[in-house]
Amino acid sequence: MDMLGDLESLQFEYGIQEEDRSWLYLQGRSRGLMIKACAHATFFCKLLCNLRESFHEKQTSSCLLTGLLTGIRDDDELKVGIIGGGHLGKQLARVLLQLVPIPAENLRISTRRPEALDEFQKLGIQCFYHNPYLVDWANVIFLCCLPSQLPNICLEIQTRLEKGCIVYSFVAAVPIARLKLLLNHTNILRPQYHCVEDFVNIWGAHKDITAALRDPVILQATCPYSPAGGIILNIKWLEGVLYVVLNICTARDMPHLQVLQLLNELLLSVHVEACEKDGASCPIFQLHDIVSQVYSKNLSQRRPFPWFDLTAVQLKETPFSQHLSASTALQDHLTYRYCDSFGISLPKEQQPGVSTGSASQ
Repeated sequence: MDMLGDLESLQFEYGIQEEDRSWLYLQGRSRGLMIKACAHATFFCKLLCNLRESFHEKQTSSCLLTGLLTGIRDDDELKVGIIGGGHLGKQLARVLLQLVPIPAENLRISTRRPEALDEFQKLGIQCFYHNPYLVDWANVIFLCCLPSQLPNICLEIQTRLEKGCIVYSFVAAVPIARLKLLLNHTNILRPQYHCVEDFVNIWGAHKDITAALRDPVILQATCPYSPAGGIILNIKWLEGVLYVVLNICTARDMPHLQVLQLLNELLLSVHVEACEKDGASCPIFQLHDIVSQVYSKNLSQRRPFPWFDLTAVQLKETPFSQHLSASTALQDHLTYRYCDSFGISLPKEQQPGVSTGSASQ
């Protein structure tokens, strides 16, 4: 097949009439959307894995100090379920397996045709057609189905969703407010992408998605604030990710001061050179960045954050969205953290210098 790879007659464009070639940009846009969607889902899962590792380390230290090793929880592994075994579902599974990486035993797929996922079953991934069973098991659910299938899927799983289960929707045609009603659930994350008309197609044509996300140029184009490749992420997704972390901590009844410290370790651990020269320029999360001034005044030190409706976070203005839009330093730190999670740095012309406060994940 390698011998035939460069033959013109085997290329996608071969045989397309000249008057129809103006539509070829849609192929690049579709691929770019797939790559960005998988990259952002990977970052999200990496972050949740890091969060759980942090929980485990703190619990281990605490239990060693008290001598009560039985206090260590063993249910903190990230368990990911994918509903839909089509092109997106399969690409997402490959990326999560290889780039997070999620162990095969912690990834399951529910699809109408599990027999078509033989490659994943050989890797030890359970593939079946039972959406409620998947939701009972997983703590993160990716919806990779068609819009026409979504109402029935939601009907199947809405009574099985635990409050803390995170539903991550790739069904672009269904708004998050509608999804909230269909699922009777608020712990939902839904990235939104805006496509521009004129763009340079940097997404490649022949690499699979996993290989593409090992290409530094393509990976840098997936950064949350990057407009490269003509696809722009609505930054409310990044806000939603932060509030997901807050809800996970609230479910564990963690005092909000500890949560703020954890957020700083988790998201602001990669510093620009200016931070070393002037520590005051290094952003840190504070209580008034997360909740209103009125609420923060009445929040005692040992109380956790409230439970946040993620759908409202992504639809409305919040204290954090105001803070994020006003702080370029915070935007830069979050961008560096994103790149560091994939083991890359921004090009020199895009950064003043980076020093890493934690190893790349």
